[in-house]
Amino acid sequence: MTDLPEAYALCRDVAAEHGKTYFLATRLLPTDRRPAVHALYAFARMVDDIIDVDMIAERGDDTAVALDLALLTRIEERLNEGLASTIAPPTSVPPGPDRRNELILAALFDTARRYDIPSEYFTAFMTSMLMDVPHSAIYKDRYATMDELSTYMYGSAAVIGLQMLPVLGTVCPVEEARPMASALGEAFQVTNFVRDAGEDLARDRIYLPGDVLTAYGVDEDLLWWCRRTDSVDPRVRRALADIIATTRALYRTAEPGIALLEPRAREGIRVAFALYQDILEAVENDGYRSLSVRSRVGTPRRARVAATAAGRGLLVRAGERLPRPGSRAA
Repeated sequence: MTDLPEAYALCRDVAAEHGKTYFLATRLLPTDRRPAVHALYAFARMVDDIIDVDMIAERGDDTAVALDLALLTRIEERLNEGLASTIAPPTSVPPGPDRRNELILAALFDTARRYDIPSEYFTAFMTSMLMDVPHSAIYKDRYATMDELSTYMYGSAAVIGLQMLPVLGTVCPVEEARPMASALGEAFQVTNFVRDAGEDLARDRIYLPGDVLTAYGVDEDLLWWCRRTDSVDPRVRRALADIIATTRALYRTAEPGIALLEPRAREGIRVAFALYQDILEAVENDGYRSLSVRSRVGTPRRARVAATAAGRGLLVRAGERLPRPGSRAA
């Protein structure tokens, strides 16, 4: 009896609960591709949750941090074992306290084999995640420059786009689409950094590049003042506007890559592309108050974008079913 259906169902539930924009976009993907996308999301979310949950309530608690680091190390070991194995892993996951994580890993291993996703993408992801954990050898909670932040984002975001390419499929050699997939992953990540600036600050993390903040006269005391008072200093507003402009440049770099995907996969990515950019607009509309307010895209807007994309997707699928001129069925 295989547990893979249960594993993929769990991954779907994780995506539906935690990644609402992401999950909405997956609803527009071909049905057979969705489980793999859910597995990739659930794995990333599993690791991210280990890092974040205790940090909010237990910041500075060395015991909690040590437990997080030990659990991440175990997951990294399991990941390396599963990805390096030349034989398929067992299809049954035994009961136990780690069963939830093991189910997610089972779906991930199956996805990686099914779509031949390079293991380097997953190990790079784990490296960046360990950069978020105090007491790890590579821990960082501040980034001096955008280039330094980009090094972190390769593993935390760019590789997510690269993992998706074999699943979504391309109409060109996959290497041609990689730069744009990488740029889109980074654009999504910086969008999150802008939106979640206040939440990250509360965890004693700053993912906004230090050189940009300094250029506008922003220091950490000013960031904390904005968070405590629900105010926005003009210097912070200008710094966030600069970072948003850089992020929009990443979206422009990534956009041509959508046309390189297989037609049936394009609309789902277009939805994510549009709604994540809407987050930046929501931050602007909220007066750049992301140090004290988490900006959101309204449900009506999300529904309109999804409905429009769904209509285009139906046209694509209908076109695939129509007989080609000159064929016997025509």
